Amino acid sequence: MKIAEPQARFLRACRGLPVDRTPVWFMRQAGRYMAEYRALRQRYSLLEICAQPELAAEVTLQPVRALGVDAAILFADILLPLVPMGIDLDFVKGQGPVIGNPVRSPADVQALRTFDPAEDLSHVMAAIRLLRQELPESVPLIGFAGAPFTVGSYLIEGGSSRHYLHAKSLMYGQPETWHALMEKLARVQAAYLLAQAQAGAQALQLFDSWVGALSPDDYRRFVLPHSRDVLDAASSAGVPLIHFGTGTATLLEDMQQAGGDVIGLDWRVPLDQGWARLGTESAVQGNLDPLALFAPEPERRRQVDRILDQAAGRPGHIFNLGHGILPQTPVEHVRAVVEQVHARALEPAQEPIL
Repeated sequence: MKIAEPQARFLRACRGLPVDRTPVWFMRQAGRYMAEYRALRQRYSLLEICAQPELAAEVTLQPVRALGVDAAILFADILLPLVPMGIDLDFVKGQGPVIGNPVRSPADVQALRTFDPAEDLSHVMAAIRLLRQELPESVPLIGFAGAPFTVGSYLIEGGSSRHYLHAKSLMYGQPETWHALMEKLARVQAAYLLAQAQAGAQALQLFDSWVGALSPDDYRRFVLPHSRDVLDAASSAGVPLIHFGTGTATLLEDMQQAGGDVIGLDWRVPLDQGWARLGTESAVQGNLDPLALFAPEPERRRQVDRILDQAAGRPGHIFNLGHGILPQTPVEHVRAVVEQVHARALEPAQEPIL
């Protein structure tokens, strides 16, 4: 039986199918740069918003209404699964996530609980179901999870890090403990992604935001097998998978080997060069520098056009940033980029790339 082609612009691009215009959405498109979100944060913490499906759904919808993007991404955080695993997680103003009980020994890894995401993160699934009722068919919903390396590094460091001293010390000095942690996180994150798809998420993104801290050799030895386990398991959901990282110019082919229908490209690699390296089997997402959103209009427009020119209308390009929107970003600049991308109509392609 032939599977019907998706109609939504974003989902078609994920599958390498022709689209009328390049689809566009932004990582962290819901958040502190929007006045509506800041008003909610005066009353609720981030974890309180995530825990209340109606609030999480409302924050997810804010940029869809304000910007006209082609996809919504669930408002949540990659560290939410750590709470039912027994981790003391808090978000501290000016500091970000803080973990009260870091994982740095075999006993710590053993103590991490596995859980049923549909039950222990039922508020996330409820938010997804609400959003599927609210979103138009033309705006699919993206669910997501953190990759084992990035989530594991948070766990080991106890929060954000510049040098990953504790994480790399464990990786190099206790490789058995490292792989045991990665394996446990891979199982948890795969189950979490599948639960989101079952609840109604129409695409899934695996965030490996910190993976650019690794050399290609370390990535292959310590990370690739575990990311592949997550993506292989999530592929059974039958929805497009996006594999995202930053600082990954030396890792693109390895990330592609780990899996994903769409590979994220950040601004450090020209989009056409990155895509050429990946070949026709992958769609790509990216790759505007988030700081370009602060540029004066002529420069901002030039940078957007440059990326679209590099994509050359080829099926399988999703316009996005190379990382997330920064809190000080002018909303009108973000909206203008959406309008500029949508203004570039594409000639129908003869064949899909995938």
